[in-house]
Amino acid sequence: MISHLEGTIIFKGDRFAVISVGGVGYKVHLAPETLRSIASIGSAIKVWTHLHVRETDMELYGFSAYAEMQFFEVLIGISGIGPKSALGILGIAPLDTLKRAIAAGESAYLTKVSGIGKRMAEKIIVELRDKLGGATMPDSMRTELAADADVLDALIAMGYSQHEARQAVSRIPAGMPGTKERLGEALKAMGRGKS
Repeated sequence: MISHLEGTIIFKGDRFAVISVGGVGYKVHLAPETLRSIASIGSAIKVWTHLHVRETDMELYGFSAYAEMQFFEVLIGISGIGPKSALGILGIAPLDTLKRAIAAGESAYLTKVSGIGKRMAEKIIVELRDKLGGATMPDSMRTELAADADVLDALIAMGYSQHEARQAVSRIPAGMPGTKERLGEALKAMGRGKS
């Protein structure tokens, strides 16, 4: 129904923004990456949207990338996953990393989301694994994903925000072996990002 909005941000909350389009303000729950990318009130924004309809209300969910919205819609198609849990899942890692983790059967990524336990994480993996090419994933990629989860946890434990940690993990070159080496590379990437 409403698949795209282009307008001006007139209010920014913790998990949503109000976007003015043609004099009408739309409250849009935003994916974490989209929310972080918002500059300030008064700035222009374009988002792909999903209109979630329930018996008692309708809510808009917004995404800066069409692929994020598509993945969100796949997630909410799984019994037991609502829109807020799906946004939480999208917030734990970059989309490509998240897809690889699900394809590899790495439930540790998913259990970091509030409300997603081991059982639900396994259900998500079972339902999405074949769609994401899990059967063809090489062991080296599975090892990288496990190491990346450890690196993410280590960076957060060192006091970096989840956003900073995710950005650093996304800059680690593919094929780099070992958690220790990957952590070192992530820390170097964070240092380069500050200069």
